[in-house]
Amino acid sequence: MGKKKIVNKGGDTGMKNRASSKKLSRKKMISGILYVQSTFNNTKLLLTDEKGNAICESSSGSLGFRGAKKGTPFAAAQAAEVLAEKGEQIGLKTIRVIVKGVGAGRESAIRGFISRGVQITSITDKTPVPFNGPKAPKPRRV
Repeated sequence: MGKKKIVNKGGDTGMKNRASSKKLSRKKMISGILYVQSTFNNTKLLLTDEKGNAICESSSGSLGFRGAKKGTPFAAAQAAEVLAEKGEQIGLKTIRVIVKGVGAGRESAIRGFISRGVQITSITDKTPVPFNGPKAPKPRRV
């Protein structure tokens, strides 16, 4: 059926833009943790407080990049700048960075945060490393 429009007396429709209607936490935050998950297909960024509670997030896909462009360093830098802007609104000054994954957007996401004037205290790499490798193939039957 679709969405129904509700017209008020002022001529305003009942539909609102979801991205603009979200509100950031009112709590002022000086330091936080930035989680960067970088894959070959996308780069996801999550900003949390010191306890690990999520404050805001951004990703290459949420900015409108599609397909192969999501995995580029440029898209990761743009996502980081958007997230840093949200962090500035709540008073963010310093962050710890935890990086996970081997994608192209690892370093450029951190550089995008630095370009907005946020100070980085430490960078930790938590990329999972397989210790056993993949399962060996079955022996060939002739």
